[in-house]
Amino acid sequence: MQRVLLVAALLVAPIAWCAGDAGGKTPWPTHGWSPATPASVGLDETVLAALDHDLARGKYSLVDTFQVFRCGAEVYSRKYDHDYGKLYSKEARMKGPLNARLTGRYNYFDPVWHPYYHGTDLHTMQSVSKTVTSAIIGVAITRGDFKSGLDRPVLSYFDIAKVKNVDDRKRRMTLQNVLTMTTGLDWVEDVPYDDPRSDSSLMERQADGARTRNSIQLQQRCYRVARLHLPKGDR
Repeated sequence: MQRVLLVAALLVAPIAWCAGDAGGKTPWPTHGWSPATPASVGLDETVLAALDHDLARGKYSLVDTFQVFRCGAEVYSRKYDHDYGKLYSKEARMKGPLNARLTGRYNYFDPVWHPYYHGTDLHTMQSVSKTVTSAIIGVAITRGDFKSGLDRPVLSYFDIAKVKNVDDRKRRMTLQNVLTMTTGLDWVEDVPYDDPRSDSSLMERQADGARTRNSIQLQQRCYRVARLHLPKGDR
């Protein structure tokens, strides 16, 4: 744990290193990241290598990749291969809290869907989506590119006629509530995800998928709003 905290501390250290010799400008990737060494951005590679060693030997369970980005460059990258088809061959064929449906994206033991999508490098994100969305919109607001206020009602992004159980509480829900996870929705998440009481598992078990679709639509629309207000080169 101490080693992980040290890495985190290094990553959030003062950004003076990022000014570099390029007149205060840092390279910013478009279709890929510029490579650099940890030392060139003020990071201790021995610390990163030690964490890499722990990840490779399975100290922190099943980790697929470890990447460090700083000053607009990729300074450390490792990938750890796991045979998920073999690891979860039994679970993938048996219904349970994490795979109420044996086919499709909500069977979390199916290697066709998780953690990599259909054999590609696309990796399941889960709640990382919320962090990315909030960060993108935060940057857009700081730069003045995001024109919609955070007090805008969430329902304004939907065809309200297709939203179930609309009441005054849902009408009061704002974009800020969604971005800060303060919507007030009743959501049981203080139990493991494989616990039958977990609302995440219950939602994905819905026969018509209505709740799941609404959640996915909201995430997609947050992304679209952020992209619409960001200059083309930063999308």
